[in-house]
Amino acid sequence: MSIKSVLAKPFAKIIYNKVQKWANYPVKTQEKVFQDLIAEATSTAFGRDHDFVSINSHADFVKRVPIRDYEALKPYVDRVVAGESDVLWKGKPLYFAKTSGTTSGAKYIPLTKESMPNHVEAARNAILMYIHETGNSKFVDGKMIFLQGSPELKEQNGVKLGRLSGIVAHYVPKYLQKNRLPSWETNCIDDWETKVDAIVDETLNENMTIISGIPSWVQMYFEKLQQKTEKQIGDIFKNFNLFIFGGVNYEPYRAKFENLIGRKVDSIELYPASEGFFAYQDKQNEKGMLLLLNSGIFYEFIKADEFFNENPQRLTIKNVEVGVNYVMIISSNAGLWGYNIGDTIQFTSTKPYRVIVSGRIKHFISAFGEHVIGKEVEQAIQEATAGTDVRVSEFTVAPEITPETGLPYHEWFIEFENEPEDLSALAKKIDESLQKQNTYYFDLIVGKVLQPLKITKVKKGGFQAYMKSQGKLGGQNKIPRLSNDRKIVQGFQD
Repeated sequence: MSIKSVLAKPFAKIIYNKVQKWANYPVKTQEKVFQDLIAEATSTAFGRDHDFVSINSHADFVKRVPIRDYEALKPYVDRVVAGESDVLWKGKPLYFAKTSGTTSGAKYIPLTKESMPNHVEAARNAILMYIHETGNSKFVDGKMIFLQGSPELKEQNGVKLGRLSGIVAHYVPKYLQKNRLPSWETNCIDDWETKVDAIVDETLNENMTIISGIPSWVQMYFEKLQQKTEKQIGDIFKNFNLFIFGGVNYEPYRAKFENLIGRKVDSIELYPASEGFFAYQDKQNEKGMLLLLNSGIFYEFIKADEFFNENPQRLTIKNVEVGVNYVMIISSNAGLWGYNIGDTIQFTSTKPYRVIVSGRIKHFISAFGEHVIGKEVEQAIQEATAGTDVRVSEFTVAPEITPETGLPYHEWFIEFENEPEDLSALAKKIDESLQKQNTYYFDLIVGKVLQPLKITKVKKGGFQAYMKSQGKLGGQNKIPRLSNDRKIVQGFQD
């Protein structure tokens, strides 16, 4: 055991104690974050436009600052991108995290001197909390891989810009640099398939102990390793025992991963985004991720089924309930104010505050008033395949509103690793699970408004081919679990 792995344990205890100090006083912590944010931004253009000097409470804030998505905040962001100072936050940002927009092309999310450390510390603390809980620190001596975007950065009016994962790559601590893979040169490869092939070559004979990335893209890496060696991942990397992931729910992938690896490994779920690092899994046997209340982000929550009302109620942390679907709104030291990140979450606990990501407010099916969300379809497919040999590689769901015959239905486009013997029996199980979870859907089935769902098989490699055709193969890109139209699934029918 190296000095690094020995020192990791007392350091982990220090971080654990620090986390407990704010986690035990959540409301007080959030109130301080709120007051600090308002005070720091009072003299900015946004602060002047919204009369921050007179804001003393959350109620004042609600009156002065409306909920905005990127499109609504874009006039301010454009001024920042053009080089203006003191617009959304004091001074200029350190970076812009460039992401794909839906209606405005590229989005430029500011990362400031105050917000950037939170991204780095949260990722580090997630691992340290795991070490504190389990006592396992041997993995810090092995090699660690983080499947991420290119670290090459461009510049826009004196501010560097790139993908968030590429920006964070510049902040890897020196004591981890020797352990970190892939190499800088490989990380800079733009073409995702070429990049994964290079990563396979670089890591094949290394002592990999931590592997991190979005599950769908790590799966691609594992499959290429297996094709090259004809071995399970656990046999290639005998000391691999920690998988770190974020971006999507791991459960639909878990059975496939355990089959690829050949054994179970511990996992840590993260909730990072360009707009902020919101939560991480702090306990191996507790559902949900610890919401980071002391990281320069003030949170508001709107019940998802009220979100599109004219004046939905904006709740703070002290008003939320377990099991309710909320749209999460943030204000932060990156200069985002009343900002709708587009995610829906549910609280699994309020002592401490833990959350799961339940979906996207724009990614749902309610073509018939059923309000089906991502969490429900993922749980349905998980329950339907539990205890079977059926393994699903990827899936998405869309409504079929005008079928040639019969009632409308939900169509599930599924790419199987191991296909079921009876596709209709699997469809029946999924449908029954969805009916149990969603009373609206149940009523529509019983009331003969909808017929039970149907499954359409997608050929192997179909989802990757679709993402490649859209220019979204790899990185942080992922297939939406469901949508309210058939634009995405049209790609599987051509």
